[in-house]
Amino acid sequence: MCGIVGYIGNKNAASVLIKALKKLEYRGYDSAGIAVYTGEDILVKKAKGKLINLAEKITGQVVPENLKDEAYTQAENALYEQIRDFVKGSMGIGHTRWATHGEPSDTNSHPHTSMDGTISIVHNGIIENYAELKAKLQAQGVVFQSQTDTEVVVHLIDKNYKEEKDIFKAVQKTIHVLEGSYALGVLCKDYPDRIIACRKESPLIVGVGKDENFIASDVPAILEHTRDVYYLGEKELVVLYSDHVDIFDFDGNKIIKKPSHVDWDMNAAEKNGYPHFMIKEIHEQPKGLLDTMRPRIVKDGSGRPTDVYFEENKMDDAWRKAKRVVITACGTAYHAGVVAKYAFEKIARMKVDVDVASEFRYRNPILDKDDIFIVISQSGETADTLSALRLAKQNGLKVVAITNCVGSTVSREADDVIYTLAGPEIAVASTKAYTTQILCLYLLAIKAGKLRGTLSDDDASKLLSELETIPGKVQEILDGKETIQKFASQQFNKDKIFYIGRQFDSATSLESALKLKEVSYMHSEAFAAGELKHGPIALIDPQTLVVAIASQPDLYEKIGSNMVEVKARKATVLVITQDEKAFEGKTDEVFKIPECSDTLASLLTVIPAQLFAYYCAVQRGFDPDKPRNLAKSVTVE
Repeated sequence: MCGIVGYIGNKNAASVLIKALKKLEYRGYDSAGIAVYTGEDILVKKAKGKLINLAEKITGQVVPENLKDEAYTQAENALYEQIRDFVKGSMGIGHTRWATHGEPSDTNSHPHTSMDGTISIVHNGIIENYAELKAKLQAQGVVFQSQTDTEVVVHLIDKNYKEEKDIFKAVQKTIHVLEGSYALGVLCKDYPDRIIACRKESPLIVGVGKDENFIASDVPAILEHTRDVYYLGEKELVVLYSDHVDIFDFDGNKIIKKPSHVDWDMNAAEKNGYPHFMIKEIHEQPKGLLDTMRPRIVKDGSGRPTDVYFEENKMDDAWRKAKRVVITACGTAYHAGVVAKYAFEKIARMKVDVDVASEFRYRNPILDKDDIFIVISQSGETADTLSALRLAKQNGLKVVAITNCVGSTVSREADDVIYTLAGPEIAVASTKAYTTQILCLYLLAIKAGKLRGTLSDDDASKLLSELETIPGKVQEILDGKETIQKFASQQFNKDKIFYIGRQFDSATSLESALKLKEVSYMHSEAFAAGELKHGPIALIDPQTLVVAIASQPDLYEKIGSNMVEVKARKATVLVITQDEKAFEGKTDEVFKIPECSDTLASLLTVIPAQLFAYYCAVQRGFDPDKPRNLAKSVTVE
């Protein structure tokens, strides 16, 4: 949610900042702005809406909206290049905002500046005690221009700067009175050789270049310039100069750490000929699954898979004596957890509770120190999930984190971390992160089953052998995507879409409905199929599409009965299954997935649903990469 960038070096800062913000558009935003030190003053430019609005405001030029896609992109990029002619200076900060306090507007956009223009800041997160701080500042004569909580911070820094006569001490003094989550970037025109930044419960990285340094909310923003980054830890503060950076804790003690090297290719964050990141990332799932699986499967001399290996296997003893697994996550990651509940119960014969992270910390949960606590977060920075993790740690539980982001907060705070190795996921609606999360959870369930003696060596080997076939089967589904594309072209105007399934398929239905509503804005819901007649069937009419997910042969007859019920009420029915013959006469359309055991089929059944959501969004004229009101990383509660 929101994006921060900062630059100090020998290049034109405005140009660097705008291009970096462009790389963070996937996070979601409704306004943008930059602040650049020009040699005398801090020049601030900001605008409501897309980044191109900011570029047009800076240059006074307009990119015609009637240009076709490729021509528009070329004109847009050309305008970004011209910004260097309008804003001079080699140090600055930038921001893309997602409104929390105050509506989207030029005034509420970041950066925010002190009354005399000496200090300018950008901020991600929420200041929870801003109302109290604002009242005190107003009583002292401070005049506020915006409705934001962020403006409180810049005026507080300015107040402390006038007292301390030192910008580092002013920032340090300010952060000790702020409550909530924040990442901050700070400019002071009296200190033209440095940028100060800090973080608490909101991600921030530092990029280290040659005679230039950067701050950013995420790696793609700076990959064009450097691959060496510091992942700022919780309650860490950094001072960036053009030739070095100094890192401190909030008490001012210097911290020595080594930068990490980012080894994924910049092309991984580009569309590479695909019209949208979402469809590109759907197609990247075979590779993501293979990359995530390959280093974790142990084989004997004959090449037969025998076991699962996680780094150091340091949780083995905890798994052997665990009484229960508790899984918590939000949104798509929560749905991966629901699939995992069925997997752990079936494969490892363990009791599993799955909680929405935003509810978990408020219900005084009953926890046992021998429970295993699993948190799932694509970004590794999800605020509610982090809060749940910390509550579990306070209660003495061992925590396993599943995340796609090396160096993220959950990866640092958990006792063990399993990386999904999906590569950067840019589209807001998660696809490849979801399937690789499920894969990691399957591997973990197999590992737990072996450690606890509930899964035989032979059964473990069979499951692992089948897992190795999954990437190829996903590719088979993608190769036949035209069937789903055609079906979407016929159904994208339906009033209601219901997904139904049983057991594992019920879990997949949750994610399928979420994906459709996220990117196409069609009203979609998921129900356990047996619950239809307990209420939802009252909503079925000829304008309803029902998608039945059916991957479990033992339940074909039951789900078939549900399909007949909705067909009798004139709904359109699509079934996603391995066995089309089992549903003859009960459906309008069948999407056949490759043969797969019902235990692992969740890795396949979701792929057609992802494709259907994507194609419906495109048919309805929406950008599936940037769904309205949503952000990639939800770093506030």
